[in-house]
Amino acid sequence: MPKKGRRAASENPEEDAAVVAKQRKTDNGTSSPLCFDSPHSLFQSLISPMGVGEFFQEYWEKKPLHLKRSDPSIAAYYKSLFQLSDLKSLCSHGLEYAHDLNVCRCVDGKKKVMNKDGKVNYNQLKKDFDRNRATIQFHQPQRFKDELWHIQERLECFFGTLVGSNVYITPQESQGLPPHYDDVEVFILQLEGEKHWRLYKPTVPLAREYSLEPEERIGNPTHDITLKAGDMLYFPRGTIHQADTPTGVEHSTHLTLSTYQNTSWGDFLLDVFPSLMFDSMQSDITMRSGLPRSLLTAASVGTDVSRQLSAFLRRLADKMDQGEQEVRSTDMKRDFVSNRLPPYLEDPKAILPAGKVPMLEDTVRVRFKDHILLTVEPSQERTDEATELVVFVLHSLRNKRETHMMGEQEDDEEEEEEEEEDTEQLSQGQGLRFPLTHLTALRQLLDEERLLVAQLQLPSDSDRLGMVLGLWTEGLLEVC
Repeated sequence: MPKKGRRAASENPEEDAAVVAKQRKTDNGTSSPLCFDSPHSLFQSLISPMGVGEFFQEYWEKKPLHLKRSDPSIAAYYKSLFQLSDLKSLCSHGLEYAHDLNVCRCVDGKKKVMNKDGKVNYNQLKKDFDRNRATIQFHQPQRFKDELWHIQERLECFFGTLVGSNVYITPQESQGLPPHYDDVEVFILQLEGEKHWRLYKPTVPLAREYSLEPEERIGNPTHDITLKAGDMLYFPRGTIHQADTPTGVEHSTHLTLSTYQNTSWGDFLLDVFPSLMFDSMQSDITMRSGLPRSLLTAASVGTDVSRQLSAFLRRLADKMDQGEQEVRSTDMKRDFVSNRLPPYLEDPKAILPAGKVPMLEDTVRVRFKDHILLTVEPSQERTDEATELVVFVLHSLRNKRETHMMGEQEDDEEEEEEEEEDTEQLSQGQGLRFPLTHLTALRQLLDEERLLVAQLQLPSDSDRLGMVLGLWTEGLLEVC
């Protein structure tokens, strides 16, 4: 589920203080307390009154945060995002058990899944909820709720990585899940009723996987919190937690926003190392020399081999320190851009080419800049010539909101065909490919608010026109 690294504590403190949500009405007429002017302003208004800098310095990846809210307008807005009464109309969309929602309950410290087969029947769902006191876990509601699409699209731009969501609806005196920890940063928005939360010290700080934890291992809670409608709770990945709906509360509905799955420095190193090795082998003959005989069949790797590998890594580190080695992320970028939400647009036609065709004398600007990524990687073409590096301009304009964060839907045969026809796929709306000589000019366009086409740093006017025409045709560029 962009983009990397912890954000500085001093990040835009003036903007933090200046963010005031405009009185924008949602579809049902509720006033929004959130400011959608920019990704930063959206996140700031989401954690208000705390500032973004303070949050990342004091809480991010460190400890939980509970924000109490007593403003009825915030509670009303949160309720408009998703509520129990929405389920009846949503069931008409042909929802399927396990895929779109789970029905479950925590019994004797274990998760009991109560899903039926096939499509969800609302009457049966309501019966399980009322009579069996089951929790309804609704997967990725942003597929159906425009306001959640808007929120999560802005958050994906802010964090530079995927942001998923689940809604949990739990009847009174019931608990849906046993104690567990997750591999994501978690933001809880309490939408309806109240939810009692107990948080525990992590057994695996900043965990990379989901896991259950038995009651006897987790000790006493570090936090015992009851969320009320309009409240927000944040806790880092690895935080052990469990939650129940208290006695006297008809039901609880909360939204879980999750992010930063597999977005650690370790994941980044796994991503960039192939390109670092590729570049080093191109320039360092010692890395192209052969391995010692029978190394691969040896029972263990000797100290001489370890020293040689250490020497390679030290030379690589020195080059990076001196700015002689560029670090290129490929797989993480491609995974993000291909799976993230498309831009939130009221008019779907807004992604089409806009205005006049750009010419040399025109000033242009990039559209949907938050949804564009550059990668430098080996050409996908199969030729007899030496492998060359090219630039890919990847974007998410034509991604499908309906499948966001829902896992792979394609079979192996379709995936294989797509890999073989990467260039064709790019031309169909996922991005563009340019020669490596165009990298500086592409960075110019992304760095500047607006730029004269004739000022692009390319060898010829035909190169300049060819590049801007390709971007304009893709819907990524417009004449100012």
